[in-house]
Amino acid sequence: MGTHEYRWLVSTPESLRGWAVSGTLLLVIIALLHWSAGGAELSWGELAAGLPQIGDFISRSVPPDLDILPKLLAPALETVQIAIWGTLLGILFAVPLAFLAARNLHSNRWLYQGTRQALNVIRSINELILALVFVSAVGLGPFPGVLALAVHGVGMLGKFFADSIEEIDQGPLEALRATGARPLQVIVFGVLPQVITAWIAVILYRFEVNLRSATVLGMVGAGGLGFELVSSLKLFKYPETATCIIVITLMVIAADMLSGRLRKAIQGDGRH
Repeated sequence: MGTHEYRWLVSTPESLRGWAVSGTLLLVIIALLHWSAGGAELSWGELAAGLPQIGDFISRSVPPDLDILPKLLAPALETVQIAIWGTLLGILFAVPLAFLAARNLHSNRWLYQGTRQALNVIRSINELILALVFVSAVGLGPFPGVLALAVHGVGMLGKFFADSIEEIDQGPLEALRATGARPLQVIVFGVLPQVITAWIAVILYRFEVNLRSATVLGMVGAGGLGFELVSSLKLFKYPETATCIIVITLMVIAADMLSGRLRKAIQGDGRH
């Protein structure tokens, strides 16, 4: 029976000073965790004390009211529609910004930095806040949900697209430029063939995320299943709330399974 040799994947300190620095760093991390736990008011005792209330809520929700399933069909379809258009509009605006935010496609430092920071600002605003802003602007309904997902998607997709462009092989681009190709031709024939597989995988994942987010945006009046969920909670109709949660969960699982299979198929084709 052979013996197995185990080794660290990172190098360990080789001197007393190195161990002292490592020990100090460990203490700093522990102190940081302790400080953040105090700010977050972590209290396992309060959680344990609140478990009966959670159990009471669950007991009031069981069994789910399945009679309202026909009523939830339209909001469920509306949620899917919000996710589709939020993703599509996000793509349309993210693609041109991604080319401006890719350092290897142009030498204008100010344009690169400005676009990158704009994407950072857009990405930092939560979808719920954006939905509240658009609800106040265009009123209740699915449209503010679409706009909120689209704006936030521009920041997220723009960054992913730009990062993938910066990681491509520069050889084909230099060859095209040497033949006198215009910038648009370089993008179409040199950039897109190298990034399209990664882009499609990211788009599918973004749609899955948007489907989850769309159910939450309904809670602030942006339509979809979230609106039905909040309405049942406000009226203390907990069995209807449980049914809404079940439908949302099944939709997210279905979207996850579908997008996962599509991503694997696309990535598999891209390796051949």
